[in-house]
Amino acid sequence: MSVEERGDKTKFFAHNDLRTSQSEMLEDGINSLKENGFLLAAAPTGIGKTAASLAAALKIVFERPDKMKILFLTGRQSQHKIVVDTIKAINNRLGSDASKVKLVDIIGREGMCVNIQPNTGECSCEINIEESSRKSRRMGLVNRILEEPMHVEEIIKIAHKSDKCAWAAARLAAKGADIIVCDYNHVFIENVMELSLPAMGVDLENTILIVDEAHNLPDRIRNGLERIVNNKTFDEASFEVEEFLGDKESKLKQINIDNPYGSNEIKQINDTLIQLKKLRKDMKKWFKNKEDELEDKKDMKIETREFLDEINSILMETLEINENENFAIMRRMINQLFQVKVDSDDSIESGSDNNTACSRLGEMLETCIEYKDSPALALVIDKIGERDEIIVRSFLLDPGAVSGPLFEKSSGSIIMSGTLFPPAMYSDILQIPTNRKCICKEYKSDFLSNRRPILIARDVTTKFTNRGLKNTKNIREHIISAIDKSRGHVALFFPSYMMLENIMDNDDGLRVPWGIGIIKERRMMSKGDVGKRVQELHNKREKGQRCLLVGVLGGKFSEGVDYPENILEVVICVGLPLAPPSARQDALKAYYEKRFGNILAWRYASSQPAVNSLMQAIGRPIRKGEDRALVLLLENRLLNRNYKICMPDSIQVRQTSNSQRTGKFTKSFFEHFPEPAK
Repeated sequence: MSVEERGDKTKFFAHNDLRTSQSEMLEDGINSLKENGFLLAAAPTGIGKTAASLAAALKIVFERPDKMKILFLTGRQSQHKIVVDTIKAINNRLGSDASKVKLVDIIGREGMCVNIQPNTGECSCEINIEESSRKSRRMGLVNRILEEPMHVEEIIKIAHKSDKCAWAAARLAAKGADIIVCDYNHVFIENVMELSLPAMGVDLENTILIVDEAHNLPDRIRNGLERIVNNKTFDEASFEVEEFLGDKESKLKQINIDNPYGSNEIKQINDTLIQLKKLRKDMKKWFKNKEDELEDKKDMKIETREFLDEINSILMETLEINENENFAIMRRMINQLFQVKVDSDDSIESGSDNNTACSRLGEMLETCIEYKDSPALALVIDKIGERDEIIVRSFLLDPGAVSGPLFEKSSGSIIMSGTLFPPAMYSDILQIPTNRKCICKEYKSDFLSNRRPILIARDVTTKFTNRGLKNTKNIREHIISAIDKSRGHVALFFPSYMMLENIMDNDDGLRVPWGIGIIKERRMMSKGDVGKRVQELHNKREKGQRCLLVGVLGGKFSEGVDYPENILEVVICVGLPLAPPSARQDALKAYYEKRFGNILAWRYASSQPAVNSLMQAIGRPIRKGEDRALVLLLENRLLNRNYKICMPDSIQVRQTSNSQRTGKFTKSFFEHFPEPAK
């Protein structure tokens, strides 16, 4: 359907034609946002969710008399460019008389600045420029950013050529922008939000949030409140405070004047040092006792109050008076820990403190105090590393405890992803306000069914009780049949590195057909390494060579990376990436049982995340309507009701009973669709 046929609703739509599902999403976005409500959209690749969400949000923003902003939040820098290009297309369609949409694209300071100092957080971008003239010099770049939308890489390039700070200029330009494209952290991580949003002129009450790839948001919020301390943390924090105290005393001696404030500061630091020395000694015993309690277990949950009370009782022993009201002494120690600065080579994240043991300990204690009476946070004693080192790790079981109040404060939101399924689950988990309009909807893609058939094998599984030599042999034969009868590059994903090694390397190994190269994911691959592997796929195809890309579900190759130009023609997923048994997983299920009941608790905590991880992987090869790819799922549990209900209604599944049938189906598919999209 053409844009002209849709009327005023498509004023800010970037393209000439409007797909059916795209039109539905645009109208749903407008209908929800005009009432300050929410749209949770399971929008598969290819329907154009970026254009639809921006068109809906811009219509609301430009119609309202009060000044509003749009924050487009995404965890992927590749998506930044798509948003920038979409706004450029919108501006070109608006005409010469219409007000243009102003956009600022911004990433973390460490990605935009030159040589950030870990202690001060200052960069070297304008090191030779007088402080008094820096802001005025940036204004030329600020005006250029607001004049025409630019990708962040363009901003960085221009800024570095003229000795300007790209990060500072972008934050300054954000005050005059209609749309700010940035990471989730700017809203959902408290210490980043407090430093970032006011500096960019953002008030959540007058802001529409567009959250892209929102299936990642719950875990991103959880990770933002994950804290880790071990026995060494108390040792290192004590050493850091001792060094910090020595530096302060040296500076006061150099001044050589009576300074009551300085003397009081020295006393406070010294009190903290005394407290930490006591903690060093007594927490060694506590960690040893917990190690004995663990015995042969890998981990166990402890009560947040237990951990706090242990530390508080130790701190009280360092005082001559009893001051135990609401952890007052601990709070004062935390404040002092955050002020400790020591020489370090560690780089910092945008808006974060330097990564000292003092800051890590302070953050853990601060988080525990905040959630001391809340079941939303769990503390787990863990064994990690080859030496089974004992650590205390915090887990936020309920991301809605953070996101709920923020969504409530906003002027509405579009929360979207290709695997935001079911949308109602994410509404529950993120605690979307129930007192405002909320649309939860799965949109259909018109081209995916015939160009991306999904084949499920009935004769194989990775369920622990059914594993064996015959099952492993059948899995390998399915994989080989699909590779042998297909064309182009093949992606092969496993639920774990252990399973990958078992199928690929152990016993007889996977006998990949001659001439096919193997690109294997490593545990600690960087984004740059992943980019090089994707480019290698393109280079190989140009030479007429084939590759097998091997990785894990939820890993670097299966999520958060695009494979353009139909560079992957087959995706094979082995098994289900179910979370392994752990104290954390038990705590999550128990928490969800209290909130949602037994049936939904299992789905929300286990089966649905596993299936959504599969959906992310199988969506990698299809990036536009012309793409085609075969998907093979080697797990018969997906045919059972408990897992079948976790799959979107829009996908059409076919079954295969053995590797011979898999080979025949694969051959037939590539005869029908012989060439990848150009």
